Amino acid sequence: MENIRFAGKEHEAFYYNMLKAAGNTDVYHRAFFYTMGISKETRENIHSLFDFEENCIETQNLAAAWQTGGTIRLCRLAFNLWNGWTEGGKERYSAPYELFDCRFAPYFFEAIRLRYPEYCRGTEHPDRQLSAKEL
Repeated sequence: MENIRFAGKEHEAFYYNMLKAAGNTDVYHRAFFYTMGISKETRENIHSLFDFEENCIETQNLAAAWQTGGTIRLCRLAFNLWNGWTEGGKERYSAPYELFDCRFAPYFFEAIRLRYPEYCRGTEHPDRQLSAKEL
């Protein structure tokens, strides 16, 4: 997983800093902090979205005043990749049809690859064809 696609230097620095702050680099933390790092707004508000002491997501802050349509999508994806979370009564907003309808979509694929590396082998190099044995 050495070829991670970042939205910029700030995204990359945030990702590695948050993994260090959390003291964990498992697939849950990697996917969560990668996704949260895509946007400046979610980077700036990470402490309202993740409790570092309890090591858990803060879903109630999905409705915070600073949230935009795009950052809500980021949070929904990050929360879902963390533990399968969907908002009660609004589950459809966590579906790809709703989530990927924003400028962050190219990075969402990377977040999914970070969360499910065992199923995404070979996707780091899209030009390469998988053999029947790899499938």
